[in-house]
Amino acid sequence: MAEAHQAVAFSFAVTHEGVAVDFDREVLKLIFNSGVRSWKKRIARLKNGISNGVFPGSITGLMVIDSAFVGAYIHGYDPSFGLVDKIASQLAGNTKEGKLIAASAVGFGCWATVIISARQLLKLLFHYKGWMYEERGAGRKVSLPTKLWLLGLKIFSGYRRPMLYSFQGSLPHLPLPSIDETLTRYLRSVRPLMDDDEYHRMERLAREFRNGIAKKLQRYLILKRMWSTNYVSDWWEEYVYLRGRSPIMVNSNFYGIDAILRHPSSIQATRAANIVYSAMMFRRSLERQEIQPIMVQNIVPLCSSQYERIFNTTRIPGLETDKIVHLPDSTHIAVFCNGKFWKVTLYHKGRLMKPAELEIVFQKILDDTSAPEKGEEKLAALTAGERTTWARARQQFFSKGMNKISLDAIEKAAFFLSFDDEDYNYDPKDHSKLDHYGRVFLHGKGYDRWFDKSFTICIGKNGKIGFNAEHSWADAPIMGHVWEHTLAEDVLSLGYKSDGHCIGIPEFDPPSASKLRWELPDECIQVIEKSNKVAQALLNDVDLRLYVHDGYGKGLMKKFRVSPDAYIQMALQLAYYRDAGKFNLTYEASMTRLFKEDR
Repeated sequence: MAEAHQAVAFSFAVTHEGVAVDFDREVLKLIFNSGVRSWKKRIARLKNGISNGVFPGSITGLMVIDSAFVGAYIHGYDPSFGLVDKIASQLAGNTKEGKLIAASAVGFGCWATVIISARQLLKLLFHYKGWMYEERGAGRKVSLPTKLWLLGLKIFSGYRRPMLYSFQGSLPHLPLPSIDETLTRYLRSVRPLMDDDEYHRMERLAREFRNGIAKKLQRYLILKRMWSTNYVSDWWEEYVYLRGRSPIMVNSNFYGIDAILRHPSSIQATRAANIVYSAMMFRRSLERQEIQPIMVQNIVPLCSSQYERIFNTTRIPGLETDKIVHLPDSTHIAVFCNGKFWKVTLYHKGRLMKPAELEIVFQKILDDTSAPEKGEEKLAALTAGERTTWARARQQFFSKGMNKISLDAIEKAAFFLSFDDEDYNYDPKDHSKLDHYGRVFLHGKGYDRWFDKSFTICIGKNGKIGFNAEHSWADAPIMGHVWEHTLAEDVLSLGYKSDGHCIGIPEFDPPSASKLRWELPDECIQVIEKSNKVAQALLNDVDLRLYVHDGYGKGLMKKFRVSPDAYIQMALQLAYYRDAGKFNLTYEASMTRLFKEDR
C-alpha cells in the first residue's frame, strides 16, 4: 500500500564502507506532488478568502482607486483636502516618497471605507422581507418600498460575479422574536386545528408560560444570540440529529434516484466512473468557489455554509452523542462490492484520473472473485443499527491495528461508493419496480451502505444510480444541488461512446484499488449480527409507494397563486382528513437560509 511505501521511501545506514543512502524516486515524487497539490489548495483558499472578504469590491478596484489618488497627487491635485500632507509629515519628514506613501494610504482608506459601508448596507437591505409578500403574476404591481430595495441591492451588490461565499459576510443574523410575538404566532398556527374548548385551554397554557419560565428561557436565548453566529443551528444539529440513539437508516438518512426516463449506459463500471468523476469535479468547483450562491429570484442569496461539509465528511458514533468530522481534503473514495471493501485512490501522476481510467479500476473490483473476510460482508450494518451499540463496538474493536487503518480509509474518504448486485428499472405499468427502486436507495440491504458517510453513491447492476445521504451535516437541497449537477455533467458534458463505455483513452495503466483488511473476532461479529437484526426489522417495516404524477405540475399550482410546497402540504392535510376524519399537528421544516449559518 502507498502508506507502507512512503514509510520506507528514504533510508540510510552507516557501514564500515561509509554511509549508504537508499530512496525510492517514484514514492518521493508522489510525496512531492501531494505537497504541491496541498499548497496550491492553500493558496487558492487564501486568494478566495481575500476576494470574499472585500466583496462587493475587488482588488482591481483597490488598485484603480489607489493609482488614481497617487496619480492625482503627483500632478498637483490633492483629493484628500490636506490629509496626505498631514500623514506624510508624520511618516517621513514630508519627503516626496513619504507623500506618495501617504497618498497610497489615503486611497486605500477610502476604498476600505466604501467597501465596509457597502457590506453593512447590504446587510441592512437583506433584513427587508417585504419582497416575499409582493403579488406575482401578470398585471401585478411591485410596491415602491420593494422597488427602492431592489435598486439598493443592484447598487451595493456591485457588478462582480459572486463566488460561493461572497455574501456570507453580508447576511443578517437570525432575529430573535419576543415572547409575545412567539406566542401570538403559535396560537395563530394552531387555531385552525382546534375547537373552541381546546383553543381556550391553549390560550391559558400560553399565558401561564409567558408569566412563568418564558422570561428565563428568553434571557438564555438572548445570551446565546450574542455569543454565537446563529442561536439555533448548532443546537438543531446537536439535539435533532446527533443526540438521537436510534438508527439513522430510514429514520434520518434520505435518498435520491436517477433520471428514471434516461439510461445513458448499462455498464456498471462505466456509469460509476462518470459519476465519480463528475462528483469530484463538483468538489473542485466548490474548492475554487466557482459555483455561485443560490439566489432567491436571482436577487437574495441563501447561506452557503452547508456546502463546506459535502465531501470528506463522516458522522462518528458516540455513547451519548455523535459528532461530525470533516477533513479539508481527501484523495480517495471507499468502495463496497460483493461483500468486500476497497480503497480507490483517485489521483495519479499529479491529476484526477479521467473516467476512462477510473472505469478500468472499477471493472477490476467488479471482476474480483476473492471471498469476503470473516464478518466483512455485513460490517456496515453497524452504521444502520443503534448508535450506542456502534459506538461501543467502534471503541472496542476498531480503535487500533488493522481494523483502525481500514476504518480510517472509509471514514476519511471523499465519499462512499456501493456496487449493487441487482438491476433497477422503471416501468410505468408496474409501480412495484419504482417502489423497489426507492427502497433500495433508502436502506438497501441494511449492510451495503455506509450510512455514516456524508453520502453514498449506489450503482445498480444495469447502470442505474442513486444516493443515500446522512442528514446531520446539511439539508436535502444541498445534496440535491450536488446530485443535479452530477447527473447533468454525466450526460451533457462527459457522455458515453456508442458501445456504452466512457469517452476517452486511458493515458496510463491506473493503479489498482487496495482491498481493506479486517480482523473481526467472534464477539465483534455477534455485535454486527445484532445490528443487522435491528436494521432488517426496521427496513422490513417500511411501506413505500412512489407515485408518478403527470396530470399537471407547478405551473398550474402557481396559477392558483399558491406555492407548490404549500399546495402539496394542503393536499397531504386533505388526504389525512379524508382518511382519519380529523386534522393533525404536522412537522414541516421551514428554510431559514436567508440568515447566516442557518438551515
